[in-house]
Amino acid sequence: MCLGIPGQIIEIIDEEKKIAKVDVSGVRRSINIACIVDEEHPCLSCVGDWVLIHVGFAMGRIDAEEAAKTMALLQELEEAQKEMEAMSRPPS
Repeated sequence: MCLGIPGQIIEIIDEEKKIAKVDVSGVRRSINIACIVDEEHPCLSCVGDWVLIHVGFAMGRIDAEEAAKTMALLQELEEAQKEMEAMSRPPS
């Protein structure tokens, strides 16, 4: 299963190589945005865009509402995983 994580592009680091900095829930990292740029939407116009990120690449643009819904769902999955792990531990 592939999982795209929402992030917001906050800076273009290298326009030629199409590398941008994104913020993913307060964590900032560099990603490749080559898959989402074209003549109508060049690199510099991507600042502020919300994107789905998979293995260091922005795979597509999404709106802020979709990003928020996805992050909420991922948080719920994380909490469910923690509960399942706690239930599988032997009693103290």
